Amino acid sequence: MKSAFHIAVLDDEVDITQLLANYLQSHGFRVTQLHNGASLMKLMGSDPADLVLLDLGLPGEDGFSIARRMRENWRCGLVIVTGRGDAVDKVVGLEVGADDYVTKPFDLRELVARVKAVLRRLAPDDAVPAATASPAPAAAVATPDRLRFAGWQLDLAARSLANPEGQAVPLTGGEFDLLRAFARHPGRVLSRDFLLEQTRGREAAPFDRTIDVQVGRLRKKIEADPDDPQIIKSVRGAGYILVPPVNQG
Repeated sequence: MKSAFHIAVLDDEVDITQLLANYLQSHGFRVTQLHNGASLMKLMGSDPADLVLLDLGLPGEDGFSIARRMRENWRCGLVIVTGRGDAVDKVVGLEVGADDYVTKPFDLRELVARVKAVLRRLAPDDAVPAATASPAPAAAVATPDRLRFAGWQLDLAARSLANPEGQAVPLTGGEFDLLRAFARHPGRVLSRDFLLEQTRGREAAPFDRTIDVQVGRLRKKIEADPDDPQIIKSVRGAGYILVPPVNQG
C-alpha cells in the first residue's frame, strides 16, 4: 500500500503548477512542480512519478514528443492538461499514449477524480482515495442563503458581504454578482465569457474586458495583498478561480 502517490506537474506557467500542486497536496498526493521536459526526464531517473500532468505548450520541446519519450521509457500515468482543445490534438495525445486528455479551463475536482481513476487502473492493489472521498463542495448542494470562504460571509438574500471580523464590506451590484458566481463554483476555473454571462447576461459584448476590471476591484476588497491574490487567482489564458473551499451557513 503506497503512503502517497507522486504526481509530477509539468507546465511552463508557475501559477498553474502552484495551483495544481496546492490542490493535489490537499488530497494527499506528493507533488513535484516542473517547467520543461529536461527537468521531467531528470526527475524520472531519480524519483519517478506515479503520474504526470503534462501541458503541450512547453518551451523547447513539444509536449507530444515528451509524451512519446515517457511511454518509451516509463510505465506511469500520463494525463495531458492543455489549452489546446482541438479534436485532432486530443486524438494525437491519446495515440501517443496519454491515459486521459483534459482541456483548460478545467474543474479542479474533476481533474483530481480523473487522476485517481488513472492511478486505480495502473495500481489496483494500492490505496488510491476514491473520488467521493473529497469533501462535497458547496457548489454541488442546493443554493443556500449564506456562503462562507476564507472567513468571509456572502449573504445571497441580502446581497451583502461581511469580512472575517463580521464587518460589512460594500459591493457594487456587479461586484456582488461576480463574487456570487465564484462562490457558487469554488475550485473551478471560470472563463471570462462565463463570468460575463453570470454578471451581465445578454448585455455582455464580445471581447468585453470589464470582468478583469471588476476582478481587480474585488481583490482590493477581499485580498490581504491584491498584488499577490490568494482567494481569486488568475489562470493565464483560461480565466479566474476561487481557491478556498466554500461552506454553507
